[in-house]
Amino acid sequence: MAPSTQPIAVTRRDQMFPILGDADIERMRRFGEATSYEAGEHIVTAGAVAPGLIVILSGTVDITQDVGLGRRETIVTHGPGNFIGELAQLSSRPSLVNAEAIEPVEAFVIPSQRLRDLMVQEASLGERVMRALILRRVGLLESGSSGPVVIGPAGNGDTLRLQGFLRRSGQPHRALDSDSDPCAKTLIEHFHVDPHHLPIVLCPNGKLMHNPGETELARCIGLLRPIDPDIVYDVAIVGAGPAGLAAAVYAASEGLSTIVLDCRAFGGQAGASARIENYLGFPTGITGMALMARAYNQAQKFGVEMVIPDEAKLLGAASEGYTLAVGDGESVNARTVVIASGARYRRLDIANLAEFEGTSVHYWASPIEARLCAGQEVALVGAGNSAGQAAVYLASQVRKVTMLARRGGLRETMSRYLVERIEAQPNIEVLAETEIEALEGEGGNLARLRWRNRDGVETRPIQHLFLFIGADPNTDWLAECNVALDAKGFVRTGADVAAGLMETSRSGVFAIGDVRSGSVKRVAAAVGEGAQVVAALHAYLARPNAAGPELARRA
Repeated sequence: MAPSTQPIAVTRRDQMFPILGDADIERMRRFGEATSYEAGEHIVTAGAVAPGLIVILSGTVDITQDVGLGRRETIVTHGPGNFIGELAQLSSRPSLVNAEAIEPVEAFVIPSQRLRDLMVQEASLGERVMRALILRRVGLLESGSSGPVVIGPAGNGDTLRLQGFLRRSGQPHRALDSDSDPCAKTLIEHFHVDPHHLPIVLCPNGKLMHNPGETELARCIGLLRPIDPDIVYDVAIVGAGPAGLAAAVYAASEGLSTIVLDCRAFGGQAGASARIENYLGFPTGITGMALMARAYNQAQKFGVEMVIPDEAKLLGAASEGYTLAVGDGESVNARTVVIASGARYRRLDIANLAEFEGTSVHYWASPIEARLCAGQEVALVGAGNSAGQAAVYLASQVRKVTMLARRGGLRETMSRYLVERIEAQPNIEVLAETEIEALEGEGGNLARLRWRNRDGVETRPIQHLFLFIGADPNTDWLAECNVALDAKGFVRTGADVAAGLMETSRSGVFAIGDVRSGSVKRVAAAVGEGAQVVAALHAYLARPNAAGPELARRA
C-alpha cells in the first residue's frame, strides 16, 4: 500500500490532539499549578518561552502560527481536556506558535521540569503526551509556516547553509526565494535590505539577522542558551551522533546529570543517511534524520541539557573533574567527559573544491539538495553504504545518478542489499576505477565535471556533485589535551592506555563511537558503545577519589 500523502494533522489527528479524561487530568494535577486567563489574553507568544504544558479545564484557546506580514493562521482550537504545547515545552525552548484565550479559561500549568517528571512517573499517560508533542512538531515541520523565515536566492550557498542547519536541527522554518517570491520581496523592501546583504533571517521574536552563522541563529531562536558555569555535571558528552545520544539517554535515565555539546547539529553522519534498512528493529527502514531525532527527543525527555551548536575547544582539569571551554568564553564543568565527536567528512584533493561547496558540492542528500537537482544528472563519489543510500534516494528525485568508485566495483565495500538495489535502478550508472580530475564553473556554480578511468578522460555537463568518500576522526580539538591518539588520529582506549575498555589516557575521560580507535563504524555499534560506557562512568564515579553520581549541583 502506498504511503498516505495527507498531512499528519489529518491522518493522526486524535493522537496529535488527544482529549484527556477526568481520571487522566487528576493524575496530571499533582505536577501542575492552577491558573486562569481572561478572554483575549495572549497565553503563549511565538518566539517567547511558554510557562510549560497547559492543561485546559474550561474555556477555549486558539492555537495559531504566524504566516508573514502580520497574518496568523489557526492550527487548532483547544477546549476542556486538551493541552497546549509541543516539543519546545519539553526543554523550555521558545514557542513556535501562539495561544490566545477566546473566552475565560481555567487551567493548570506543568513546568518543563515537572513535565519530564510526568513522563517518568506516569508511563502510559506520559507516552500519550510525548507522542502528541512529537506529532505536533512533525505537523509544524510539514506546514512550513512556523519558525524563522530564511530569505535569499534559492541556490545561494549561505541560503542553503541556513536551511540545512534548521532542517538538521529539527526546526520548522520557511524559505522564501528573494528572486521570485512576492512575500520575500515585500519583506526586503519593508526592512530596506540591500540585495547584496542577502540572505536574511527573520526570527520568531521579530529580530532580523543578516546572513548569520549557525551559532548566532541558534541563540536567536532559543536553541542555544547560556551555560551556567556554577553547575558541575556528572558527565559532559562531546558529540550528538548515535554514540553520544545513546550515552546521554542511558546516563540521564540512570540518574546522572548530563550535558551534550555538538558544534553542528544532532545526528552526526548517521543523520545524513537517506534510509537505514539494516538497523535492528526497523524492517521497513528509517531515515537517519528520523532515527536521530527520536534519540534527541528521548534524551531531552530524561532531562539532558543540549548545547547545540557549540564547539568544545579545550579539555582542562578542574577541582571536581574537568572543564570544557566552549564558544563565547563559556565553560562546562563535569566530573567525567565522554568523547563522541565522531568524524568529519573527507574532501576531494582538488584545488578549487571550496569554491563550489555549499552550492554545487554536497555532503548530504536531503530534500533540500534534491530540490536543487530535480530533473538533472548528478554525480556521486563513494562506494560505501552511505553512498549507496544516497544514490538510491537521489535516483528517485533526479534524472540520472552517475556513481564514481575508485575501486573495481561496489561489492567489496557496500552491503549486498544496497548493491542489488542500485543495480536494479535504471537511472543509476556505476563507473568503476574512476577519479575526478577537475571541477569547472564560475560564480560558485558547477558547470562541468572531468574524470578519468581506464577508458580515458570524460567531461560531462553536471552541475551537482555529492561526496561520500569516508571521514577522518574529529579530534583536532584534542591537540593540546594530553589525550593519546593513534597514528590516524583516532582516540586510543583500553588496556594499552587505561584500565577500562573505553577509558582514554586521561582518567575519567572516555571515548566511544567512530572517534575511538578500533571501533566498528556502524550505527548499531555506536549506540552499543554509548550504552556500554555508562557502566564505566558509574564505576569511575564510585571510586574513592571520585565524587559519586548525583543530580547536577552547584560548585
